[in-house]
Amino acid sequence: MLYMASLSAIRFNAVIKPFYERLLAKGKPKKVAIVACMHKMLTILNAIVKSNKPWDEHHFAPKTA
Repeated sequence: MLYMASLSAIRFNAVIKPFYERLLAKGKPKKVAIVACMHKMLTILNAIVKSNKPWDEHHFAPKTA
């Protein structure tokens, strides 16, 4: 179930999609990048549950310098 959710997030989520593309640009295999996205999704979901705050993509987006 998490695998299918990550495939959808890779296509449409504003946080996961650039993360996946960045991993591919670094030369990671696609399956490794998908598993990393699954891990990132679990980390984000855990933070949402712990903080009891709704999803905010700007909070989890990578900081650009």
